[in-house]
Amino acid sequence: MDRYSFSLTTFAPNGKLLQIEHALAAVGNGATSVGIKAANGVVIATEKKTGSSLIDVSSLEHMAMVCDSIGMVYSGMGPDFRVLVNSARKMAQQYIRIYMEDPPVRILVKELASVMQEFTQSGGVRPFGVSLLLAGVDERGPNLYQVDPSGSYFPWKATAIGKNMVNSKTFLEKRFNGDMELEDAVHTAILTLKEGFEGQMTEQSIDVGIISVIPSTQSGSATPKFQRLTSNEIKDYLSNIM
Repeated sequence: MDRYSFSLTTFAPNGKLLQIEHALAAVGNGATSVGIKAANGVVIATEKKTGSSLIDVSSLEHMAMVCDSIGMVYSGMGPDFRVLVNSARKMAQQYIRIYMEDPPVRILVKELASVMQEFTQSGGVRPFGVSLLLAGVDERGPNLYQVDPSGSYFPWKATAIGKNMVNSKTFLEKRFNGDMELEDAVHTAILTLKEGFEGQMTEQSIDVGIISVIPSTQSGSATPKFQRLTSNEIKDYLSNIM
């Protein structure tokens, strides 16, 4: 079977494309990321670990805003994430230029998944070594999607990707409640990361992003906006949990 693992465009006898399996292994070696859809918004969170204490942690970007109403986080290879962030931002701006509003989350996810799928059937390229969690709010309300290296995408109520994915999903299955508010979802996301976290968790070692639904009374003057929590805000959440 090894002779099939070097070709992206050749199926192995068992029906698998082994380069995609290898890409998923790269995702499985990456930092754990969590996403939770609350009743009034979405939260995404990830570990922000480095290989050395000498690295400036503030310069690392594990999470990115695509447009005002959509943010994304990854597990896997950071350089591949940067490429996909640039692609997603271009797609969003093309939509905004035509329709004068942010794209619906499902539309952006579908376009981004198509890009990732192209890299599974073209010669001379390799699959992206990342899985993505996209969080956003549109006319359908809060949305949380996962996109895998194969180009497959799934809507989730709560999920996890990366190194501690299995244990994190088990924890979420026990703790998730469809009626939970965004504040509770942030606490649950941090607790989920803490389940498999090695060492002391601090405000510098995790990244948290949120987007909330704008109340109908304010909908005329405000739009949903994705934002990353500051170190002080994360520190407050940690102090309540610890």
